[in-house]
Amino acid sequence: MSNLVFAIPSKGRLKEQCEGFLADCGLALTQEGGERGYRGVIKAAPGVEVRLASAQEIANGVLSGELHAGITGEDLLRESAGDFTAQVLPVKALGFGRADVVVAAPQSWIDVDDMADLEALAHEFPDRYGRRMRAATKYMNLARGFFAAHNMSGCRVVESLSATEGAPAAGAADIIVDITTTGSTLSANKLKIVGGGVILKSQAILAASRNAIWSPEARASFERILDVVEARSKGKALAMLRFSKSEFVPSTDLLTAIGASAASIGETKSLGRTLYCPRDKASDAAMRLQEAGAGSVAVLKPDYVFEAPNALKDSFAAAIPAR
Repeated sequence: MSNLVFAIPSKGRLKEQCEGFLADCGLALTQEGGERGYRGVIKAAPGVEVRLASAQEIANGVLSGELHAGITGEDLLRESAGDFTAQVLPVKALGFGRADVVVAAPQSWIDVDDMADLEALAHEFPDRYGRRMRAATKYMNLARGFFAAHNMSGCRVVESLSATEGAPAAGAADIIVDITTTGSTLSANKLKIVGGGVILKSQAILAASRNAIWSPEARASFERILDVVEARSKGKALAMLRFSKSEFVPSTDLLTAIGASAASIGETKSLGRTLYCPRDKASDAAMRLQEAGAGSVAVLKPDYVFEAPNALKDSFAAAIPAR
């Protein structure tokens, strides 16, 4: 496959957030076949075949190499991967689709506050109840790995086939490992998150497959996407300060104080000089520059800041080198 095969979720809130993210980067998606279509086009990114699939299907596709890249939940990728770092490059965390994979126990277990308490109880369970403690979950691999790291390998992990949070009340399990955003569902089922029991703070990530066959065309298309994504991210985070006295050179101490990331990118008499700083420091930085003799200072908010090197492209090139 010479084209880049890229996937986003096909429905729900996560689809809306992915489409919003892409549109904000100037990569608006047009869904072919209307709302029920499973193909899409990004006009600003030719050579990209966009597929719409479930978040789990995207995780499976990235892991198998059927997809070059996709946006899905980190929890699904880590749960499904035999060796996450060998199969997946987590290119960028996107800041939406947040949820925590947690260990939760009944609120009635007043002697269990943290994982040390739970570990102690797990060891006592066979003597007290004649059986091992049971943990219901859909995250079998994450749960087993976490329990092994906490010396709870004796806890029996059982697959949850329905609503996991209801397993303790139904007598199917003693504790659970589940995903939560606010904890309200756990609380409604009289469960509490065990201290130190956050297995993973998950969110949507842009992930690239280490198992896919990356043609030169697919690599070039993905690198163009990474250029735009990184430039938009920097554009939203930075302010550009333009000062009128082109002969003025900010001192190193001043640049450090205002958090400047680049200086002297324009030096003509008509434009003066410009530098970047974090947006939340822009007004303070402008006043400091003026006080230091920079002349009049304008604060501009760029949409994109394209800079070399590009950290996203560099990490991609290092993790998945061209063949």
